[in-house]
Amino acid sequence: MSSICEQTGTPDSVQNSGASVTIKSIDSVAELRGSQTESYEMVNPGRKESSVTLTVDGFGVTVHPKTGAVETVKRFTWQNERGMLVQVISYGAIITVMKVPDRDGRVDDVVLGFDDIPGYQTSNNPYFGATIGRIANRVGGGKFTLNGQEFQVTKNFESRHQLHGGKIGFDKYNWEAYVDGTVVTLTHTSPDGDEGYPGAVMVSVRYELKEDNRFEALFKAVSTKPTPINLTNHSYFNLAGHATGHEEIYRHVVSINADKITDTDADSIPSGKFVCVGGTPYDLRIPRELGPAMAKTPGAAGFDDNFCITKGTEQGRTFTARVIHPHSGRVLEVYTDQPGVQFYTSNFMPDPNKNIRPKEVNAPEYYEVTRLEPVIPEGVSDPPIRGKGGAKYCKHGAFCLETQNFPDAVNHPNFPPSVLNPGEQYVHEVVYKFDVLRD
Repeated sequence: MSSICEQTGTPDSVQNSGASVTIKSIDSVAELRGSQTESYEMVNPGRKESSVTLTVDGFGVTVHPKTGAVETVKRFTWQNERGMLVQVISYGAIITVMKVPDRDGRVDDVVLGFDDIPGYQTSNNPYFGATIGRIANRVGGGKFTLNGQEFQVTKNFESRHQLHGGKIGFDKYNWEAYVDGTVVTLTHTSPDGDEGYPGAVMVSVRYELKEDNRFEALFKAVSTKPTPINLTNHSYFNLAGHATGHEEIYRHVVSINADKITDTDADSIPSGKFVCVGGTPYDLRIPRELGPAMAKTPGAAGFDDNFCITKGTEQGRTFTARVIHPHSGRVLEVYTDQPGVQFYTSNFMPDPNKNIRPKEVNAPEYYEVTRLEPVIPEGVSDPPIRGKGGAKYCKHGAFCLETQNFPDAVNHPNFPPSVLNPGEQYVHEVVYKFDVLRD
């Protein structure tokens, strides 16, 4: 198997790129979290000085899910002169923080997550910010046939299907770290037979923050045997701020570059057919206010659908979606080379008071400051997820745009091919571009 390591560098080191390393001592707080890594800032005097800086420190420790070995989790922090800050940890290659300014320069964190590793390992973590694999989304029946052989993979969704890579997916491992200037590449090796999949697979994700508030991710994979691959990032966004909840999500304005979705059953398993979005609640080709759009979905449940991106035959990276939060002025645009994007509005997050439901028309106080979280009595059966800074995360409190191949593609010959063969390379690009509305 060809090695991605040869392309990305040497673990825990800086490649020979002309960059020098300034070592910083780790503060006592980081030491108490269990950090064993040094903190360093990348400086490259041989090139034009970039407005982007990268620092690396520790984010506690974790235990390898198979060997039990104690491993140090690294945290990577990018910052640029426009006020954007992004943090990623080596555990699960998770995006933990995205701080971006609004139209007035106020900076807020716009992704949901946790303050520490134990948070990310709780049973109610809905994959906040994680890199998902081998197969993002569902594998119907937890099985597929490849070259005449049937493979049974682990079933972790209603004991009927596989979801997001199985019981121990890529999001539950501490990835190896490689640094080159302000570029971070994280790698993970999945052995032959892992979660029932054939072939040893080496995967990598390359992260970089740009000066113009673009955060780019480049996924790659190679395999020793034919095996299906469909990676994604599962960040949960709320452009009003991660803790502001469903009321602000309903006020976002969304457009998605797709003229059809994949038809699915009650378990979100594709039938193999497509639904043209024209005249349906899924027509987001023109910007629509999210709450009223969600109210038109069946049962007003919200969106959890694969949108088939409209692109030219030979077109690579394509405009996928634009989301605007009018009150703050924040704008998120997503670009990818993948054929689909799962648009998910956190329908299965907790609804403690059983009263979170979008309305056909948003409240008149559209631009007024809203209550950041519902009043929740003690002892409810469906308590909120406790997130960063004690935030209470509930139903419809965020949206996801998971760029991907079509779900369950390995079981549908009319879907884009999902099988990675030896000697080939899986490549998946996604760009998150932040901006603000200008008057």
